[in-house]
Amino acid sequence: MNYEEKLAELRTKKGIISDMDGVIYHGNQLLPGVREFVDWLYKEKKEFLFLTNASERTPLELKQKLARLGLDVDESHFYTSAMATAKFLDQQAPGCSAYVIGSAGLLNALHDVGITMNDVNPDYVVVGETSAYNFMMLTKAMQLVEAGAKLIATNSDISGPGETGNIPACKALVAPLELTTGRHAYFVGKPNPLIMRTGLKLLGVHSAEAAMIGDNMNTDIIAGIETGLMSVLVLSGVSTKEGIKNYAYQPNLILNNVGEIVPKKV
Repeated sequence: MNYEEKLAELRTKKGIISDMDGVIYHGNQLLPGVREFVDWLYKEKKEFLFLTNASERTPLELKQKLARLGLDVDESHFYTSAMATAKFLDQQAPGCSAYVIGSAGLLNALHDVGITMNDVNPDYVVVGETSAYNFMMLTKAMQLVEAGAKLIATNSDISGPGETGNIPACKALVAPLELTTGRHAYFVGKPNPLIMRTGLKLLGVHSAEAAMIGDNMNTDIIAGIETGLMSVLVLSGVSTKEGIKNYAYQPNLILNNVGEIVPKKV
């Protein structure tokens, strides 16, 4: 299929799963075409979910952030790697405890499923993104993992888009723990099929009826491919058109931004 045929196919999908950072916004800046894209989702009555690997914010905070940027999206349309991590731990070890390096979104998600905080002998060390990362936290986490705590990370992003350029993400923060302890973290967010299957379940659509839109070949696009969704890369975030050539897999469709999905008025 050519570009126009692939774009037409995308527009027919019942369900849309979209990343946020690098697709919807950079920091506190709304990206081009996003307002029109969200209006189109509502107008076409699409089942849609903003599925983000960022673990810092709760769905309510994400709703409020978009509201400040001029978009009205109900919090039921958001699902985060923090929520997926909490769900995973609750299924693996209900009532467990954890030492957490992360922000409010992760702490709240863990609290909501009854996971308690423990910096003495936790079952898990859980790492998510946070600007408060420091040497004391790293040392404590390293010693707890060495003592037997299992190492969990919310997502495998090495970097992500910020207002002034790319910034370190979760995998960069957990790497020192892997190096110092010799343990490998289990990453829950994209491209883990666990979070993708949950996303499809929340939408109530089959993978063949859905598309994954993202800016990162290493997380969004491979997640879409491995889960059977149409994969759409937008060039408004991490991955570049030149860099795509280095991957053994390719997206079904490449767009400059999500605004290109919206049919032009004639």
